[in-house]
Amino acid sequence: MSTLTISKRGTQMPASPIRKLVPYAEAAKKNGVHVYHLNIGQPDIETPKPMMDAVRNADIKVLEYSHSAGNESYRKKLVGYYQKLDIHVTANEIIVTTGGSEAIQFGFMACLDAGDEVIIPEPFYANYNGFAVAAGVTVVPITSTIENGFALPSIEAFEQKITAKTKAIVICNPNNPTGYLYSKEELLLLQALVKKYNLYLFSDEAYREFCYTGNHFSALQLTDIEEHVIVMDTVSKRYSACGARLGAFVTKNKEVYNAATKFAQARLSPPSFAQIAAEAAVDLDEHYFEGPKAEYLARRNALVARLNAMAGVFCPNPGGAFYAIAKLPIDNSDDFCQWLLEKFSYQDQTVMLAPATGFYGTAGLGKQEVRLAYVLNISDLEKAMDCLEEALKVYPGRVY
Repeated sequence: MSTLTISKRGTQMPASPIRKLVPYAEAAKKNGVHVYHLNIGQPDIETPKPMMDAVRNADIKVLEYSHSAGNESYRKKLVGYYQKLDIHVTANEIIVTTGGSEAIQFGFMACLDAGDEVIIPEPFYANYNGFAVAAGVTVVPITSTIENGFALPSIEAFEQKITAKTKAIVICNPNNPTGYLYSKEELLLLQALVKKYNLYLFSDEAYREFCYTGNHFSALQLTDIEEHVIVMDTVSKRYSACGARLGAFVTKNKEVYNAATKFAQARLSPPSFAQIAAEAAVDLDEHYFEGPKAEYLARRNALVARLNAMAGVFCPNPGGAFYAIAKLPIDNSDDFCQWLLEKFSYQDQTVMLAPATGFYGTAGLGKQEVRLAYVLNISDLEKAMDCLEEALKVYPGRVY
């Protein structure tokens, strides 16, 4: 009897660096250890009540399919949402997706062929790797460094990576995992590069509401390359509604839109209840984001201050989102993050972090770095930092 094998795609699909340590966290909890989760971008801020009420009060007799591009009423409301941000699109340039993840997938599948290359500044959102594997696309990393806060690499560095197979550049702005906020000037540099080499520009803008050191500038505001731009969006982080699994694919390129529509039709439709909730979210008071943004800013300041006060630790100040990457005096971040859960506790508590190795495409990078999501209240953040500070004192792999 022959042995069954899985696909090369299945073998190449990377495990999530964010979720792979979950079994160790579960074991720690069973042993009575409280785990502070800074490993994943799951905010503790309440989902807006009007979103939840809209679902509770929906008078639905049959839970039908929606339009493959999403309910027209929701897409029209999104037009108004973007209009307030000086982003000018129509309802027929938006496809509502099952989370921002599906928007990324649609973009890769509609624009890229197997064997094509995409350039992504690293460290980058780890799931870009997964979607690239699914699409048969090669990710070409271009390294940004912690020393300058993970700023956009030079255009010359980009040009050195461009080959005949290069078809796109992918950015996340503000960035996950670094929290770096790309400036308008940096976007204009990318515009010139995209135009020069006739590339697509994918822009993941999941965190645009949470900018602390400047204003957000969308790739959709780059008027010279409108046909080249695809924006991936989501309600997950914006409204603390990760479980809604609702996002958006936005482009002015009609050919790309039509191609993505076929992928949207193949999966039938996005989630109905989530669209009802998200439609209500667009109607929230215009000052709604002031509260969450102020809270994240306070958390950022508390976290970064604590990290930089620890011996041998360096953490640049993130300009947006709710993530930070810190360099620690450790030998191996994968081993350290597992050790925190498996062998360490302080006052019956420990902290769960994401090793930064999983956010780099270049082998060997990130071994002294971890990503922290400041999605807990300040009191819990302080306790988590107490755990980390004590852990660094006794970690066997500490580097002096």
